[in-house]
Parts: sequence; C-alpha cells; structure tokens
Amino acid sequence: MLYKFKSKVTSDVIMLEPNGQEILQIIGKFSPENPHKGIIEPQDMRLAIQRLEAATAKVDSHNPKNTIQDMQEDSLSNAPQSVQLHQRAAPFLEMLKRSLAQNQAIVWGV
Repeated sequence: MLYKFKSKVTSDVIMLEPNGQEILQIIGKFSPENPHKGIIEPQDMRLAIQRLEAATAKVDSHNPKNTIQDMQEDSLSNAPQSVQLHQRAAPFLEMLKRSLAQNQAIVWGV
C-alpha cells in the first residue's frame, strides 16, 4: 500500500505505507479506523510542522553521523544505507509549508 498525499499547490508526495503511517502518527493525524484516508486543514498545519520538525531534530540528535566526512565514509563502505527520518519527512514538510502559505488542505486516499 502507498500513501499519496495531494495538495492543490504542490506535486503529490508518495510514501510507502510504514513511512506514511509514521509521519501521520508524528503529526497526530493517523486514524486506525480509517488509516488510508484523511485531510490536514490549513489551521492544523502549524502544529503538524512543529511536531514533524521536533521529531526529526530529536531523531537526528541521536545520530552522530551528520558531518560531510561521516557521510562520505558511509558512501564508501559496503554497509547498507538507511534513510533517516528527516530525509523521508522533507518532501512532506515542504508540502505542509507551501500548503499553509497558500491556505490549501492536504488530502490522502480520496
């Protein structure tokens, strides 16, 4: 299952189900009764942005590999690379900010 987030002012943001659910849980919009359909109204976006930024900052503060040298060393190793929360959340966060600026809702599953 995929989550396809839509806004009238941005391109769609598509996420795999676990990633989409994680983002929705962070911002307080995940509904177990109807997990694949929803809306974020502009008046709810400031809080969603704050929650998402706080969550990404918290996760990133626990990851000491944030320097360019660390990233270059990681890219040279054969170890599998994981995508960090801030990387997964960045397109959605941008969608939230642009939608808020234009007073447009974000919907999924409709």
